[in-house]
Amino acid sequence: MQNNYNKLINNLNDLNLTKMAGSIGNYLDFINKGEKNVVDSLYELTEMETKLKQERAMNYCVKVANFPYIKEFSDFDFSFQPTINKDQILDFQYLKFLERKENIIFIGSPGVGKTHLATSIGIAAAKQRVCTYFISCNDLMLQLKRARIENRLDQRIKFFCKYKVLIIDEVGFLPLDVESSNLFFQLIAKRYEKTTTIVTTNKPLSKWGEIFGDNVLANAILDRLLHHSHVINIVGRSYRTKDIFEEKEDNDVIKNT
Repeated sequence: MQNNYNKLINNLNDLNLTKMAGSIGNYLDFINKGEKNVVDSLYELTEMETKLKQERAMNYCVKVANFPYIKEFSDFDFSFQPTINKDQILDFQYLKFLERKENIIFIGSPGVGKTHLATSIGIAAAKQRVCTYFISCNDLMLQLKRARIENRLDQRIKFFCKYKVLIIDEVGFLPLDVESSNLFFQLIAKRYEKTTTIVTTNKPLSKWGEIFGDNVLANAILDRLLHHSHVINIVGRSYRTKDIFEEKEDNDVIKNT
């Protein structure tokens, strides 16, 4: 009996059913004591294993999405940015925008939380095993330019188009040359009405002509991004400098007392 039990544990481990291998001894005790029947025990053991595999798959999807950090909605201080509609943002975690293939554009000055919120939405999607990828606009352009030089541009654009959620961060932080602007348009045009693109930008949409160096091209890009979209304008102070200003204010109060 003991020999078969050891063989059973070995088989479970060989099959990578580690959760079952670690718990089956307790369940055998429950069965022997009449506290659980065999069917219920097997169900609970397999349920443990299924949840573990789902958790591993979820963690893998988050890991390969290339997020700059792991920050979720619960980590965001909505009280610091009162111009944000909290209910609207939190509704994104239910991923209804995916069904409608809608885009999301976050606009605001540096440090107001655009990247944090875009990442939080991406993590919510990745946790549901939705194919998600995060990349800065500058890195995206470098990859597409390199692909063009190596005669594999179509392949690289297909790579970025395979993601149901593509987050392009920091559009407008650096001006784009003519080649980059055309490559950006090609990617957006390929994804149009097929997948969701999330963009963060420090430039008002009315000034996107400055980013791409061409108002006509900028309008063509915006036409595709805005057709089915949510535009979130964030007006407020930078999180990254709030502690500095708060410390200065405290020091000013001390000096004046």
